[in-house]
Amino acid sequence: MPLARKTFAIISNTIGVVKVIAGAFLLVAISWEVITSDHVQLSPMYLTVQLIVCSIFLCDFFVRLSRAADRVRFFWRNLILLLISVPWLNIMVWSGMRATHDWGLIVGLLPMLRAFLAMAFIVQWLVSDSKIQRLFFAYIFTVAVFTYISALVFYDYEIQVNPNLHNFGNALWWAWMNVTTVGAEIFPVTPIGKIFSVLLPSLGMMFFPIFTTYVLQEFTRNDGSAKKQAKK
Repeated sequence: MPLARKTFAIISNTIGVVKVIAGAFLLVAISWEVITSDHVQLSPMYLTVQLIVCSIFLCDFFVRLSRAADRVRFFWRNLILLLISVPWLNIMVWSGMRATHDWGLIVGLLPMLRAFLAMAFIVQWLVSDSKIQRLFFAYIFTVAVFTYISALVFYDYEIQVNPNLHNFGNALWWAWMNVTTVGAEIFPVTPIGKIFSVLLPSLGMMFFPIFTTYVLQEFTRNDGSAKKQAKK
């Protein structure tokens, strides 16, 4: 491998690891902001974390753009990644726009989409072979992260207007009951809450059959292997 290509591979792998760390750090910052804030204004700490994480994502984009064989094609194919990596929340503040907590949270979640793609490295490692244990952990990882973020959004939007929601534990319980399609006695009263109350059961209905299929395939394969060995 040429030295330049090897160096670029090292840089790409390093940035990939940094992206995963940045995504996890952003999730922690969003959690802290939602659970401890006054749900009115965004804190300077949260805005700073947003800027740093988005800068890392933008750096990754332009590094890969500089090494692309066809830069124009790469740009247009990855335009969405670029757009969700832009620190829109910080731009809103710098332009003098009043970043209220409710809209600020939605805009601030855009980089989390990019963080999910970075965290896909973890899922890729988890499913690097056909062992059912790794498939199980990949499934748990995907569902758990989305359910947790849904609980954060639901809590932030509903805590001040929903009489049945008293703390973040209630929101987390609501999210898990909905993703398992069981349902909860906490009913959303805001449009965002109602949207997530539809998305979570939809996610559950999509993922549970997929995981069941994997389990059955693995069981069938192992059972077939055992029968072949028994015949020998």
